[in-house]
Amino acid sequence: MAAEVVGGALLSAFLQVAFDRLASPQFLDFFRRRKLDEKLLANLNIKLHSINALADDAELKQFTDPHVKAWLLAVKEAVFDAEDLLGEIDYELTRCQVQAQSQPQTFTYKVSNFFNSTFTSFNKKIESEMKEVLEKLEYLANQKGDLGLKEGTYFGDGSGSKVPSSSLVVESVIYGRDADKDIIINWLTSETDNPNHLSILSIVGMGGLGKTTLAQHVYSDPKIEDVKFDIKAWVCVSDHFHVLTVTRTILEAITNQKDDSGNLEMVHKKLKEKLSGKKFLLVLDDVWNERPAEWEAVRTPLSYGAPGSRILVTTRGEKVASSMRSEVHILKQLGEDECWKVFVNHALKDGDLELKDELRKVGRRIVEKCKGLPLALKTIGCLLRTKSSISDWKNILESNIWELPKEHSEIIPALFLSYRYLPSHLKRCFAYCALFPKDYEFVKKELIFLWMAQNFLQSPQQMRHLEEVGEEYFNDLLSRSFFQHSNFVGHFVMHDLLNDLAKYVCADFCFRLEFDSGQCIPKTTRHFSFEYNDVISFNGFGSLTDAKRLRSFLPTSKMLGENWNFKIKLLPLFTHNWNFKISIHDLFSKIKFIRVLSLYGCSDLKKVPDSVGDLKHLHSLDLSLCIEIKRLPNSICLLYNLLILKLNFCSKLEEFPINLHKLTKLCCLEFKGTRVSKMPMHFGELKNLQVLSTFFVDKNNELITKQLAGLGGLNLHGRLSINDVQNILNPLDALEANLKDKHLVGLKLKWKLNHVTDDPKKEKEVLQNLQPSNLLENLSITNYSGTEFPSWVFDNSLSNLVFLNLKNFKYCLCLPPIGLLSSLKTLYIRGFDGIVSIGAEFYGSNSSFARLEELTFSNMKEWEEWECKTTSFPRLQRLDVDKCPKLKGTKVVVSDELRISGNSMDKSHTDGIFRLHFFPKLCTLQLIECHHIERISQEYAHNHLTCLCISACAQLKSFLFPKPMQILFPFLTNLYITRCPQVELFPDGGLPLNIKEMSLSCLKLIASLRDNLDPNTCLQTLYILDLEVECFPDEVLLPRSLTYLYIYNCQNLKKMHYKGLCHLSFLTLEDCPSLECLPAEGLLSSLEIFNCPLLKERCRNPDGEDWGKIAHIQKLDVR
Repeated sequence: MAAEVVGGALLSAFLQVAFDRLASPQFLDFFRRRKLDEKLLANLNIKLHSINALADDAELKQFTDPHVKAWLLAVKEAVFDAEDLLGEIDYELTRCQVQAQSQPQTFTYKVSNFFNSTFTSFNKKIESEMKEVLEKLEYLANQKGDLGLKEGTYFGDGSGSKVPSSSLVVESVIYGRDADKDIIINWLTSETDNPNHLSILSIVGMGGLGKTTLAQHVYSDPKIEDVKFDIKAWVCVSDHFHVLTVTRTILEAITNQKDDSGNLEMVHKKLKEKLSGKKFLLVLDDVWNERPAEWEAVRTPLSYGAPGSRILVTTRGEKVASSMRSEVHILKQLGEDECWKVFVNHALKDGDLELKDELRKVGRRIVEKCKGLPLALKTIGCLLRTKSSISDWKNILESNIWELPKEHSEIIPALFLSYRYLPSHLKRCFAYCALFPKDYEFVKKELIFLWMAQNFLQSPQQMRHLEEVGEEYFNDLLSRSFFQHSNFVGHFVMHDLLNDLAKYVCADFCFRLEFDSGQCIPKTTRHFSFEYNDVISFNGFGSLTDAKRLRSFLPTSKMLGENWNFKIKLLPLFTHNWNFKISIHDLFSKIKFIRVLSLYGCSDLKKVPDSVGDLKHLHSLDLSLCIEIKRLPNSICLLYNLLILKLNFCSKLEEFPINLHKLTKLCCLEFKGTRVSKMPMHFGELKNLQVLSTFFVDKNNELITKQLAGLGGLNLHGRLSINDVQNILNPLDALEANLKDKHLVGLKLKWKLNHVTDDPKKEKEVLQNLQPSNLLENLSITNYSGTEFPSWVFDNSLSNLVFLNLKNFKYCLCLPPIGLLSSLKTLYIRGFDGIVSIGAEFYGSNSSFARLEELTFSNMKEWEEWECKTTSFPRLQRLDVDKCPKLKGTKVVVSDELRISGNSMDKSHTDGIFRLHFFPKLCTLQLIECHHIERISQEYAHNHLTCLCISACAQLKSFLFPKPMQILFPFLTNLYITRCPQVELFPDGGLPLNIKEMSLSCLKLIASLRDNLDPNTCLQTLYILDLEVECFPDEVLLPRSLTYLYIYNCQNLKKMHYKGLCHLSFLTLEDCPSLECLPAEGLLSSLEIFNCPLLKERCRNPDGEDWGKIAHIQKLDVR
């Protein structure tokens, strides 16, 4: 197979960049004008092509012949050197063009004047280095006979037909795992012998067996719903096990909120609070840690969950399961029939029902070689879907790669074959992903930017925008299963084994700190990445300056926003305890060939050194979250090849360098979250911008038209915020922005806060002329001071709009028919001071708001009436009405969640009755500070309500329920009635059977709780707050089902009787300053005491008066 044409060698992809440049007329013209030797270009082209002819054979033979492997490494080095040399010429070419443009127009032959100048020093340098590269290539090419290398025929990037599109994105069917799935579900749904012991099961098996897929199918199986877990969470752990990071990730998965706590004790406390008394299911996917002590540190807060909680683990090693003291389920390879089903499912082209006989026979033999691994079967099937001839299938069957030597046994042959048959341009893009740690979740756009910065994206004669090319490459790799969708929308991952493959094929020039062993970065390293946590134990950053040809410096972190926290002094120095003792200036002086430089999150970096301007090859610079940077050096404007500049959340940055417009190749400029309030000088010269985070309209009338015309000339896509719109005085200037022809998916239009217009009609015309395209999905308009809306807001010109935020429209007297927006899912209407009523004009038709899921009204000071149509809001899931003090009432609204706060319903309209039956599909109802509501009524069974929260409703007295709550609210699980002083009785007939959690602040309600609960109640958690009592009464008997009690802010509480607490497992006491002592006896397994000073003193270990009462408690926390 030595000379066989496959997808093209990885080396060929790097060579293609050189070929493209050598074919450029600009390069040849540059040589002629500089009077350089044109023969050098021709010779370089010839030598590179001769090397390219050998590349494919060499890449296969390197696995069996170490001499070929050494030769191939030397060739890669020589090719990289050639590419760097061509990059330097490209920089000089761009520099001359930019400087020529900046000269006065009186220079008739300005460009030629620059080219004809004598640059003796540069010319000598280029010719000398090119001769040196040619000598290396000549020497290497002459070795082909000794190495037995044969020339193949490779036709650029056209090999390997594009994978046909398929609707198969997620593995909806799982083959051969029914028995495994039943065993795990049975474990999840059955009782354990020791209910107080945390139950753990580990799915154990080698990589590629489908452990994660099996766990996903179990996690989403309807049978799990019968178990009634209070909390379900999925966490991908991966091979980098850091106690704080893992614990915090679990907390974030449970709360669905980002947590910035940097202290393990704080995270432990938060996690305990969330899990205490709750029955949970936690999946820990891809665990590698074998150290019991580290697992115990993670397990501690998890043990506070209610009996019946489960942890399901996936791992490759039984030692991992042993360290976690878990049960084990061994996952085996698929059987022959199941293997065939998986293979055929991916190998069949769309529309084909079965494989032809000849292909079936070859396919069966290929399946045998996959050894029962679903990932191998899936990947090789995707490859063969692109091959229609029997010869192609036989070539793959007979490939030598199936017999890789033992030293390469960590690479699955089927995966390597799939990689081998990739077109060379895809090989290069895939291999670059070796910089990412395992289970790293990446965003498509960010990865495409990295590819772009490395010149990986090919667009002959610039026929297409590079981002379009990158999108095509990405989707191709996704369709071939090299990438996978993650659990988060818009994020992607690589399977561990494919991550290993990427690292394997580019091990010579990629160094990933977490993966690569040793304390030294090799000189051959071209791409370097690290995770923040790995730096602490690494002492070899000094060797980074030895990698003088470095192209990528990339920090990666699974936790967005995590900072480096370098303690930088003077120069500034990386003198954090990572031992990163290199000044930034010294670093810049060593990495002259850097393409991608990210200092993301370097929060102590105060100054970017002037030497940044020496980085001629730099294409991408990310200084985001460098919160101490106040200004950028002017030298940054010498980076003529810069494509991407990110300055997001540099919160002290105030302005751009004066010559930023000279970065004419810039295609991405992001600076949201900064103090910058003006666009760069001569902004219109940045004609290649395609991504722009923010545009400020200048106050200078003379500049407005020119700047908006500059914006209009850009082919922007993505998201854009236009600020200071009030400065557009002539509506015709707004037309210059040409937003209607831009492929934006997100747009924000912001006027200055409290801006008052002299001419509302003109204000409307400005907004009318800022109409975006119908591709827009998210729109936010803030501080608009007009009185009317332009027609495009509601005439369905925005047919793809899913999110609309209208804020601080102080002078609008009427809402437009927003209900006509057919795709709208989320609508925020806030700060409409002039709105008195909302009626038919809001809906536009009988079938309005067809897809709306979330609706918010807030800060509507004068709003009094709301007419709701019964045919509106058929899918509404959440309704929020906040700070609308004059609202008199609402009519029938179908909603899944309703929150009314700030006295938003007027008593005169509702007679003090909140009619719950108006909302038949509500899931959650919150009434907060609705002082006018006296009663809550419900006429018939409500089959959707699961959570009822009533707080600080001062006039609420009773519930008008004609039937018991068990009948009216059969699915209610959470009930909170707090700070409602006149509510002293539960409704007649008792509480619903399925209640699991309650919060109360009235002593009479607490005292009657046991009488109102069914004997078989599910109540497990009770929060008691704001009680005005000195003693927790002896006669108050809490239900036996209760496992967790939380007592908060009982300022006068002094004593507690044991009689009411004897059945608890968990007790938390917080902000009870008068509490003097604990009961004399108790059987608690967990006790937390916070901010109870008298009690804290008595519970001091070992001489506190109450220490003897609590010394036996296993989980004890007193602060």
